[in-house]
This record gives sequence, C-alpha cells and structure tokens, in this order.
Amino acid sequence: MSPRLRRFALATAVVVGIAAAGALAVMAGLFERSVVEASADAPLTPQQMKGLVERGRYLARAADCAACHTAPGGAPLAGGLAFPMPFGTLYATNITPDAETGIGRWTRAQFQRALRDGVAPRGHLYPAMPYVSYRQLTANDTDAIYAYVMSRPPIRQENRANSFPFDYVRPTLAFWNLLNLPARGFVPDTTRPNDWNRGKYLVDALGHCGECHTPRDLTLGMIAQRYLQGTRIENVDAPDVTPTGLLRMGFDAAALARYLPAGTGPQGVMNFSMYDVVHNSTRWLTKDDAAAMATYLTALQPMVSASLAAAPASTLPPAGRQTYLQLCSACHGVDGEGIAHVAPPMRTNASLRVSSPRNLLVVIADGLPERALPDGERYQAMPAFGHVLDDQQIADLATWLRGNWGGTSAAVRQVEVQAVRPKFP
Repeated sequence: MSPRLRRFALATAVVVGIAAAGALAVMAGLFERSVVEASADAPLTPQQMKGLVERGRYLARAADCAACHTAPGGAPLAGGLAFPMPFGTLYATNITPDAETGIGRWTRAQFQRALRDGVAPRGHLYPAMPYVSYRQLTANDTDAIYAYVMSRPPIRQENRANSFPFDYVRPTLAFWNLLNLPARGFVPDTTRPNDWNRGKYLVDALGHCGECHTPRDLTLGMIAQRYLQGTRIENVDAPDVTPTGLLRMGFDAAALARYLPAGTGPQGVMNFSMYDVVHNSTRWLTKDDAAAMATYLTALQPMVSASLAAAPASTLPPAGRQTYLQLCSACHGVDGEGIAHVAPPMRTNASLRVSSPRNLLVVIADGLPERALPDGERYQAMPAFGHVLDDQQIADLATWLRGNWGGTSAAVRQVEVQAVRPKFP
C-alpha cells in the first residue's frame, strides 16, 4: 500500500473511531439533558402524597393520561391500547400502581424523569408518549400527578410486547432526544399577563396540543416554525389552531372557551380523536383554565377576519345541492340550521371552513356514531353514504357545502374522495 493510501486509511479509521465513540457516548446518556432536580430523589411523605391526590386528579385529566393508557373496554390506566406505526405496533403500558406489571415500584424521581426526560427505569420511552411536551411540566405538578396515579387501584395486567421488527430501537432514541427534546422546561413570559402564561402552560405542557396539531419533520419531531398549523393524523386532518385557523373555523376567545369543555357549539361537534379528548380531558377544565387556553390560542397573533361569503350559486354544482336536499336536509335543515340535540348546524360548521375537505369527506363516506357529550347533550348517529354515493356525487356534495357555507369555491376532486375511502370499490 502506498504511503498516500495508508494515510487515507488511517484518517478514515480515526474519523470512524471518533464517530463510533461519539455515537456510543450519546447512547450511553452522556449528552442527556435532564430537567429533574436532585431534590426529586427525596421521597414524598405519606401526608404529602395524600394532600396532592385531588390536584393530581385534575392535572392527570388535563394531561389526558387516560386516553392513551386505557384500552377500549379495559381497566383505567392499565394500558394495552395499540398505536399502529409504519414499522410495527406500539402498545401503551400499565401505569397503575401494581408492583409487578405497573409502576408501583417507581420512585418520585423515576416518575419525574419518565414524564419530563422521556427516560423510564427500563430505558428510553418512545416519543408516542408526549414527553417532549411534558418536559414543560413543573416539578410540583408532576409530583401531584404521581400522587394521584399511585392512589389508583393497582391492576395486575401484563404489558403487551411491541411488534417491532427489531428490539434495538430504544437505545437510539438518545439521538432523537438530542435533536428534538427542549433543553429546558416551561419558562413564563414576564411580559405577558398571568392568564396568557397559564394558557400557554395548559396548551403546550399539560394539554400537549402541539403533538397532534403541529407538523413533523423527517425525524418525526415537531417543526417549531409551523407550530399548531395543523397536520394529518389517523387519516384525518388535525386543523390549524393558530388564530388564523381558529377564526376561519368561527372561533374567537369566548367561543373557544365555551367549546373546549362542551365539545359542541355552532361550529359543530368534536369528532375523531378530539371526541375522546373532550371526555377524558377538556370537559373537566375549570372555567378559568378553559378561558386561559382560549386566551393564549387566540392571542398568538392578531386575529384578522377572513371573508366567508358564499360562492356564487352559478359556480356550484347543482347536483350537490340536490344531494344535500335529498339526504342531509331532514337533519341539518334546508338552510343548514341544524336541529338541537339531533344534528349540528351546517351554515356555521367548522368542517366546511377549513382549507382541506378531507374531514368532511371522511364524515360523508363513513358517517359518525351517536355522540354523548358533557352536561347531558347528545347528537344522533349520522349514516355513512360511502356505499350510496359514488365519488363524483360525494365530491359535488362537498363542493356545494363548502361553497355555500364554508366560504370557498374550490372544487373537491374525485381523487380527494378516493383518498379517504380506499375500502370502497
């Protein structure tokens, strides 16, 4: 080998060695950035634990713990809910205080590190658990949630094994955390009023709204520059909930503060994953906290009204209006006024106002189950029309609805209909 090649080989070996050493250092946790203080190593006294339970109950609801850690028909917080991923299925774990199958042996510090650092006693957590958002939880609130969870009945239920093709993914999450985990927790903005800061804490930390409403990059980390601008999740669109998006859907601060705990309003009924959020989380918010969230969400930028005037009738497909009159008007009204406790109004419905028709098309094709909402409110089931209408008929109906009451004249295309109902021939 020539001297030149030897030097090149040596340099390559050095670079590879440095890279390997760096990778091992990351995986060994040498670059971990914990926000948990050393004081968490001291256990809470039984009296402290008891005193924190009720506050912890409220915070656990605000954090929506039950939504992910309770399987359909399963025991509360006992895990088992499946999360299909492109590379396999992840199953939520048992977080009841069972000593063998749950977290009954976890210390205060271990619970803090799991929620705020994403590292459990068994290793790194997968970011399907929203620890990127929970990173901003305060130590006191995390302690209260810990006290509440540890006060729940222990449920002996083995955790289901994740169906990933390889079992060595977890250690590599140290790299993911290095890229996507914030360096610090929640820091109030002293230039803003208290309700704004409380709202930001509820939205970003406890409510972890960005986890579903913020687009993600190639690493599946949230894109900070597109905060709350909406994204695709579970075959539907989580809408833009910036002030611009909220205003287009018909929300100001007061309307949003009413809608969050009620799950219904002139804008329609919360559906898809948000229906579970209402039942498990937002229905339990105090009026002050619901108002604080609305204040923060609507104050991120000036709310500039968008025109929602109906498109000229001559530009809308007559077949869409005819389909509406035949299939929809009996429940939603000839003029889109809806029927109280039966069907929501159409003329103020948020699903007609968002930029994408996807959610509207999913509802038309698949229908909706009966909805039971807080304070005894109910809405009847909506039938599925995917087997009754062809692609063009659904496209015409959606175009007419969006043009007549949604403020957009853009035609819905057959390909958009086909994208939401692949199970139909």
